[in-house]
Amino acid sequence: MSVYANGFARVAGAVPVLTIAEPAVNATRTIALARRAADDGACLVVFPELGLCGYSVDDLFHQDALLDGCRAALDEIVAASAGMTPVLCVGLPMLVGDGLYNCAAVIHDGAVLGVVPKSYLPNYREFYEQRFFAAARDAIPTTVSIGGDEVPFGADLVFEARDLPGFALFVEICEDGWVAIPPSTWAALGGATVLANLSGSPVTIGKEGYRTNLCTGHSARTISAHVYVAAGFGESTTDLAWDGDALITENGSLLARSEQFATTDQIISADIDLDRLRQERMRMISLRDQVGDHSERLKSLRRIGFDFGELAGDDDVVRRVIPRFPYVPADSADRDERCAEVRSIQVQGLAQRLRSTGLEKIVIGVSGGLDSTLALLVAVDTFDRLGLPRTNILGYTMPGFATGGPTLRRAHALMDSLGVSGTEIDIRPSCEQMLADLDHPYARGEKVYDVTFENVQAGERTSHLFRLANSNGAIVLGTGDLSELALGWCTYGVGDQMSHYNVNGSVPKTLIQHLIRWMITSGHHSSETTETLVEILDDVISPELVPPGDDGRIQSTEDTVGPYELHDFFLYHLTRFGYRPTKIAYLARQAWGDRTRGPWSDLLTEDKRNEYDAATIEHWLGVFVKRFMGNQFKRSAMPNGPKIGSGGSLSPRGDWRSPSDASAQVWLDQLAGG
Repeated sequence: MSVYANGFARVAGAVPVLTIAEPAVNATRTIALARRAADDGACLVVFPELGLCGYSVDDLFHQDALLDGCRAALDEIVAASAGMTPVLCVGLPMLVGDGLYNCAAVIHDGAVLGVVPKSYLPNYREFYEQRFFAAARDAIPTTVSIGGDEVPFGADLVFEARDLPGFALFVEICEDGWVAIPPSTWAALGGATVLANLSGSPVTIGKEGYRTNLCTGHSARTISAHVYVAAGFGESTTDLAWDGDALITENGSLLARSEQFATTDQIISADIDLDRLRQERMRMISLRDQVGDHSERLKSLRRIGFDFGELAGDDDVVRRVIPRFPYVPADSADRDERCAEVRSIQVQGLAQRLRSTGLEKIVIGVSGGLDSTLALLVAVDTFDRLGLPRTNILGYTMPGFATGGPTLRRAHALMDSLGVSGTEIDIRPSCEQMLADLDHPYARGEKVYDVTFENVQAGERTSHLFRLANSNGAIVLGTGDLSELALGWCTYGVGDQMSHYNVNGSVPKTLIQHLIRWMITSGHHSSETTETLVEILDDVISPELVPPGDDGRIQSTEDTVGPYELHDFFLYHLTRFGYRPTKIAYLARQAWGDRTRGPWSDLLTEDKRNEYDAATIEHWLGVFVKRFMGNQFKRSAMPNGPKIGSGGSLSPRGDWRSPSDASAQVWLDQLAGG
């Protein structure tokens, strides 16, 4: 299935080797690169500013021979584009009326859709474009004659694809993107989703980083995709140098970049996510407010409709990195920074809660598993920061019918090495009493390990914790994480769903694993604590509520509900972007399938230990959708806790408001029908 069938559009930036003042030669190279991009499945190819003659020809811009040559070169490119899929954005000088304009011709399938003149002409330092060109605002004509056709002319053109939903192109030229309010800002407010900047941009020290900030920042502010292409090898080096810098960015992220100072033709490409841009804009109400503030100006934009035609193909490998762990940065330095920030947010949240209650003690259940370990470490850091004794952290480990010896040992080792007040309470007698009161088969000697058997243990632990908090003047610190809340893998009204305050409530399981791994390597804790953390990280995720089977295997959460690494992937894309299940499944196949194929496998930076086939992904996605929709009532009653990341939380007071009785059928039908 083509990437286009899943809401993506492949865009390209092309940097041909230039021959100064030879439009015919430059046209030939432009056509060759356009064909390469077309064969690669691109729907848009952006070329440099004034690429048919060269940005650095200076006073030769006023030579009729050169201008005639550029028009002839344009005609040649237009003719060659017949039958090609992509829109081509080509730069040339063009005489319109009695003014010479620095223009971008927007070409598609044997025709010019429109011509865009440059709005802002730099006239400082090495730039003196006002010597040569008129600005777009000075133009009287609104059309220009090309090949006998009257073509729209102006800086107010938005090119909208009728057969590719969400693709609306606006073109500007170099300096237009460097001013305080670029023309593309207005166009984006008016609905343009893809912004192209044809640039000359001679290189100087530090300019590469500035361009990166400029392009990523602009795409973020406008919630758009942005294709920037600067002039490269072949431009005159009489007084300047040129690096052929080309960037593709989307909503603040850099997707692709050219090689600097290449001496051969270059094409970069990436698949932009039109669904993501649509979703982000739909949610950003402040963007709509600005649209309303400037509605009259935006209504004046001229919209040029066109059809791409055949966009399907057999290339289903999306040309961008799809992180396996969307909540966890792939880069180790970024990951360390993220982990430190997460800990600071959790500590700050708990510190303020203690300050507001006037209490100086907490009660926490310590199981020896991942979630309670992270909550305990956060509590220790909080008490250290507040100058409170760690002994005011009242940790309780409460073995039940299935608690393993290693788990119990780790819980004690962790509490002892951290210097908190550690106590063991055996809950089995009280559980046996409750099971007897319920006339449960287990009380009659039968090995019936049903949900009642499990939840009696979970409930007893929570009852003890809350009463211990009452008797010690403390609050109960919750341990349940975002992934468990999403799946409903938490018993209603007990410790993994209910507490006085929960620092883990918006931290997904995959991030918790990395947080503990980071704490192991940070040197922040003693060797005894670190050794225990290593054991906890390596153990099977289990609630330990059902005794091991005859084969000795302990109860595994992921055997029951599925892999957390997949569920966190599903959760992120469902709640953060509102994607259809079929698109989520497609993205999961890209991230978790066999990515050794194709030219983009070298972009993989995440852990490649596990792979999942399409059937496995769709099965667990179906499970996720059912559980996610069916367990909203638990999230509607979740306790307070700090929001951690832009991926969102599931708090009914924050990122996620949903009826508790909503049906999952439309999502399941879409997954099945896709």
